[in-house]
Amino acid sequence: MSTRPPTLREKRRYLLVSVEPAGTPINQKDLYYTVSDAVTSLWGDVMAAVIIPAVVAAEGRFVVIRCHRGTERELAIALSTITTCRDVRIALRLVAASGTIESLRERIRTMKTPATEDSVPCECTFDKKPVRITHCDGQKIDVIEKGFKNTNRLFLTREDLEEL
Repeated sequence: MSTRPPTLREKRRYLLVSVEPAGTPINQKDLYYTVSDAVTSLWGDVMAAVIIPAVVAAEGRFVVIRCHRGTERELAIALSTITTCRDVRIALRLVAASGTIESLRERIRTMKTPATEDSVPCECTFDKKPVRITHCDGQKIDVIEKGFKNTNRLFLTREDLEEL
């Protein structure tokens, strides 16, 4: 079977979405069902059949979601209504839209910054307890408190951290 020429192919768009809070483990299949439910509950079955949302890739804290060209706005609105995925509280924030996955992957590569950037160490102390930094964005820092039984996610600023 030969491939279709570009003039006969369906036009698709890809949305780059960041998952907040950073460090939240994302299962691609569970996120697909969550996105599908959000689109269906907001726009109905007919519009969901027009949008045809699909989770294409999940790389770290970024997710690539596919839709038909012209329906990016409706999909972005539906993504903003998502608050949980499999009983885990998340928020999906639209970063960019593109016609190719490769351009979004290039954007991910340029946006990724290590947690140690701007002299922020990977491990610090907060309230005399060791914590591990999961995400650093300007003055906001997301950390996970180390513990044997429970791990707590904390949202701090640079001034809150103490050196080890």
